[in-house]
Amino acid sequence: MIGRKNTGRASPVLLVLLALGFFFASYNFLSIIIHNKASNSGSWVADRLDWFDPIIGVPEKVKRSGNFNSKFHVALTASDASYSQWQCRIMYYWYKKIKEMPGSDMGEFTRILHSGSPDKLMEEIPTFVADPLPEGLDRGYVVLNRPWAFVQWLEKAKIEEEYILMAEPDHIFVNPLPNLADGIQPAGFPFFYIKPAEHEKIIRKFYPKEKGPVADIDPIGNSPVIIKKSSLEEIAPTWVNVSLRMKDDPETDKAFGWVLEMYAYAVASALHDVHHILRNDFMLQPPWDLNVGKKFIIHYTYGCDYNLKGELTYGKIGEWRFDKRSYLTRPPPRNLSLPPPGVPESVVRLVKMVNEATSNIPGWDTSTNG
Repeated sequence: MIGRKNTGRASPVLLVLLALGFFFASYNFLSIIIHNKASNSGSWVADRLDWFDPIIGVPEKVKRSGNFNSKFHVALTASDASYSQWQCRIMYYWYKKIKEMPGSDMGEFTRILHSGSPDKLMEEIPTFVADPLPEGLDRGYVVLNRPWAFVQWLEKAKIEEEYILMAEPDHIFVNPLPNLADGIQPAGFPFFYIKPAEHEKIIRKFYPKEKGPVADIDPIGNSPVIIKKSSLEEIAPTWVNVSLRMKDDPETDKAFGWVLEMYAYAVASALHDVHHILRNDFMLQPPWDLNVGKKFIIHYTYGCDYNLKGELTYGKIGEWRFDKRSYLTRPPPRNLSLPPPGVPESVVRLVKMVNEATSNIPGWDTSTNG
């Protein structure tokens, strides 16, 4: 388990090198890190020779020598904003409750905090503090800190499990989650809005024809994904590089918008010839998915708006609503009102689970910001 006081701070010298690498090596960001880690005496300039190749060289995989361990480490990236904190608290509450149920392969848990400094949840949730990208690199798109935070965590933390679940604060475990990966083949959730084949012209800027058809790129983001740790160690540096290059390209930035980092993970995985088992049962997303059934995670990214007849009024604020964005600066109150009759079971279950968590988390009504 990651110690709660493990900050994993990068040195100022390393950050300077990273910034130089960004501006002079066209975002071959992680080659500098790996080069610096391998030899303090070598010159980072030599790494510029292959800046155009988004795949970063890594050591040969260590062969598995013992029995298969299906446990996976639960890792989510987060900021220190109140909006992120209250979601993390609910997520961690349900992790602890579901982890010990039969059928669960959950191992330990880490919140990877990419704000650069400890916050008030350090004693409540096992946390690794990662440095954000050097100032200006994210261009206001805070999600770009996610792949860079994973790189730091993988490099510095002691992770006992062979597999990692990449999760997000607005995930709630609703059923015991087994390891859905199959050996070295990871498992991911297919998002209907990630469509590489419809953006072939753009994708080809980052995924050359020699790698194969664009259709080989999985319609996924990085979360939820269960992946072998050794595979993620290979993919993560490339994920950083592709993310930064995509953000720096105006056409790509405009086309992909808020899901740019998701496309970057999908492309980075394909560049390493890693293809995911696509599991529709990995996750449900109210209000569009009506029933929980045997799915494993509730993802409450969409607002749920209904009139008092139980009819969905999406795009219009409902007479009854639950939307996480209503609580950007403060946590939701305890005992939220339940939906009116006729609202889908998935939405009812979501609100009941939020209410249970907030009723049992100590100090919920006090601000967690800071």
